Amino acid sequence: MEALELLKERRSVRKYRNESVSRELMTEIVKLSQFAPSWSNYQIARYNIIDNKSLIEEIADNCVQGFIYNMKTLKRANGVVVLSYVVGESGSLKGKVEGIDDEADKSNWECFDAGLACQQFCLSAYAKGVATCILGVIDNDSIAKRIRLPENEKVAALIVYGYEDGEHHSAPLRKPTEEILRFID
Repeated sequence: MEALELLKERRSVRKYRNESVSRELMTEIVKLSQFAPSWSNYQIARYNIIDNKSLIEEIADNCVQGFIYNMKTLKRANGVVVLSYVVGESGSLKGKVEGIDDEADKSNWECFDAGLACQQFCLSAYAKGVATCILGVIDNDSIAKRIRLPENEKVAALIVYGYEDGEHHSAPLRKPTEEILRFID
């Protein structure tokens, strides 16, 4: 698959065939995802793969704040990634920029790194024939407890994955490029 095609065609998919994605293929996708850029290449993203249907249903019933669309998407899926990240490693300027102390060193780079990892995972999955959907209305703390996430990690996103049931349509651009593009002199 060519890169430009990949960027234009990848879509969020919410309906999946009742067919599991092998752990071997998921390992390949995570290996590709590791090439996502991150602060000083710390690679703080962690991919917690869940292919246990009863645990997925438990997350659907208890960890998406009652948001029905996420509940339905989860219950149709055979796999979910809880994307998490290691806290406190990414974004430190201490010792790199003069005058940076502990308080000034707090940054949001962890969120940037997790976002980059999330997109890389979804693009890698699509390149390998696996559809994904990032779910954002979630209860991070409940998910972390249910999967026994280490204390030094936080949940960034849920990514539902599987083989698409049917075909998705091409998404039209909502706004012309001229409306969202600015050149600043």
